[in-house]
Formats: sequence, C-alpha cells, structure tokens
Amino acid sequence: MTRSRDTSSLVEADVVVVGAGPAGATAATWLARRGLSVALLEKATFPRDKVCGDGLTPRAAKQLIRLGVDVSEAAGWKRNVGLRTYGARREPFHFPWPELESFPNFGLTRPRAEFDHFLARLAVDAGADLHENTTVVEPVLAGSTDRIVGVRTKDGREFRAPVTIAADGNSSRLALGLGLQKNRKRPMGVAVRTYYRSEARTHDDWMESHLQLWDGEPGRSNLLPGYGWVFAMGDGTVNVGLGTVSSTAASQKVNFREALAKWVATTPEAWGFRPENQVGGIGSAALPMSFNRKPAYGRGLLLVGDSGGMVSPFNGEGIPYAMEAAEMAADAIADAKGRGFGTRGAEKALQGYASRLADAWGGYYRLGQVFVSLIERPEIMGICTRYGLPRPTLMKFTMKLLAHLYDTADGDWMDKVLTSVARMAPSA
Repeated sequence: MTRSRDTSSLVEADVVVVGAGPAGATAATWLARRGLSVALLEKATFPRDKVCGDGLTPRAAKQLIRLGVDVSEAAGWKRNVGLRTYGARREPFHFPWPELESFPNFGLTRPRAEFDHFLARLAVDAGADLHENTTVVEPVLAGSTDRIVGVRTKDGREFRAPVTIAADGNSSRLALGLGLQKNRKRPMGVAVRTYYRSEARTHDDWMESHLQLWDGEPGRSNLLPGYGWVFAMGDGTVNVGLGTVSSTAASQKVNFREALAKWVATTPEAWGFRPENQVGGIGSAALPMSFNRKPAYGRGLLLVGDSGGMVSPFNGEGIPYAMEAAEMAADAIADAKGRGFGTRGAEKALQGYASRLADAWGGYYRLGQVFVSLIERPEIMGICTRYGLPRPTLMKFTMKLLAHLYDTADGDWMDKVLTSVARMAPSA
C-alpha cells in the first residue's frame, strides 16, 4: 500500500477526511474515484484493531459489492447464511437471510484489523493520499465566517480543503471543535468482545445471537443485561461478545466485561470459550445511535459514521450505515465541486447530504428509539422472547425490521408494511 510521505507543513486538497475506518476510507474511495483530491488522515498505523463483532449483515455486504470488492471466501471472507437465535428454549431458532431485490442473501465476517486495512488500501488504490500516524487536534477556522477550512495535527502540520469530513468516531474531536455535542437523550449502546480458539465453532455458517444471558445454570440463575453473539471467523477462532443498549446515554452503569465473563462460563465446554483458549484481551466500545450528533452538515463539515451517531438502535450495527453515508457524502461533495466550491449552489448540494440521511434512515431510527425504550425493560424483553420467537411469520417480520433488510420499492407485504411505518414516523 502506497502511503503519502508528504511531511510539509501545509497540504492542500479538495477534501480532508479525518479517520480512515470504514466511514472515512469508503468516503475517500468514492471521492477519489470521482476525481477529487483527498487527504485521508489516520492517527494509527495499519493494520490496527478496533472493537467490533466482525459480523457483517447483507446490508454491509451490499456496500462492499458496490465498491467492486470480491467478497468470495477465496478472497478471505467468511460467509454466513442467516441468524441462529437462542432464547426461551434449549433449541435455537434459525432465520435465513431474506431473498430480496435490494440486498444479497448472505452476510460476512472478517476481523476488523483486516477489514479496515483492506478498505484503506482500496482508498489508496483509488488515488487518495493516506497519512498515517497523523493525529488531528483541532479544526482550522476561517476568521470571517467561522467555517472550517482544514485541520491542524499534533505535529503542527495543516491540511486545508474547502470541505472536511469528520469520520473520527464516537468522541469526534473534530466535531467537538466546532461545538457539536452529543444528544444524551438518544440511545447509546455498549459492546464488549474477545476471541477464542474454537475448532468446534470457527466454521459455522450462521451468525448466532443469545437473547437470554444467565450468570449460572439457565433458568435457575440470574439474567444478565443485553444479548450475546458468537461469530465464526473461519480461521480457527470465533468472535464472542455481549452488547446492550439503553434509551439514554446516561443510563449505562453495568460492568459489561464481568457480564461477558459470567455468560461465556455457562456455554458448553465443547465450544472452548474458556480462559485457556482466549486470544487477546476483552475490548469494549460505545455505540452512538440514532443521529445523536447533529447537524450532519454545517460550516463546511460533514459527519459520517459514528461521529454523527449513525449506529442502528435496533441491532447495534454501524458499518453499513457508515459506508452508505460515506457514499452519500461523496455524492454531495462531488456535486458541490461541480457547482463551484464556495458558491450558493455548492452549499445547497452539501446541505442535501443531511436531507438525504434523514430521508433514508430518519423514520427507521425513530422507530428504533421506541424499540429500545421497550426492550430495556426485562419483563417486556422476557415476554417477547417467550412468545414471539416460536411464531415464524412474526419472527420473519421482526428480523427484517431489526436487520433493516426489506425492499422499499416492490417487496412483499412485510416489506410494504415496514416501509410505510418507517416513512410515517417522524425523523430522528
């Protein structure tokens, strides 16, 4: 992978992208393919790890296909055919990914260390200039307009551009530098995960979720908060984690690492989820949801991915939304350049990015906020698990909703209902 070796104190480009994770790298790729010059800034050096479940639903698989990526197993991806869910009984329920016009019928897994490195290489191959070990400390503002015109790094360099993308994650130093605070009334998730060596589970063709987590013998001990997952990596390991979500960011008070350890201790010995098989430590991450930082565009700055709270409140998935938003941002910026950066027309094009996000996910995220406020109550979650899971039609409908996998143009009756309800809901 060719990286920029430009160490001059001032670098100019059409767009500065801060953060080279899925949001930033995808945006840089689409922008470079549209002929714009891109400075892609990453504080770490690739390959580097991120806390993630490593599981990609068909929604994320579609974004990779749109980028022209070979998603075959021969190319290093582990495919899965659907979701296996444990809850309310010993035997699991199986929900194959739906056959849709809009999305493929398979999901994928790949370690984040490899996944992010792959996307960064894709951006470089498209023509973006990647600057690693480059920590952005503050925005550079135009004194007359208070508009962002670039960023300043820890080593004193400046990167200047008419437009800047903040793809620097949940804490987003860049967004904070422009006074954009998170809305703490929006849902916030927390995820913890680790890896285990497990030949018994590593080649599983299903993504797996556990809706009831016990700290001892199932049914005779205490229920733990959240849900668990087991994602086969196909390389001798599995990604095992626990996630939870609360209706407000202020209500997260659980020791999730301890909860994960208690839950995996109850899993079958044959799975191998024991300390002697653990690979690395337990990592944790916050999951900012439901557009918890706004506006998505203003004063020359576009928020993409976690910086704008684009994680689904239904399932804690963030990568597909980061990648979809990245393409939307690239569309708006390319349009703005064509109209002429700095003109009224260009500003209208950039404002269209926020409007497009609201149209795409605003109603869906609002429904997710209602969903979270219900399922965080243990008695309601228990009823849903006990009486909902055994009903195939209801669960197919629910899975389409939770995974955000339905055709909005010409789907079946379930798709039409979900599309109508999401459109009628007020935007998040």
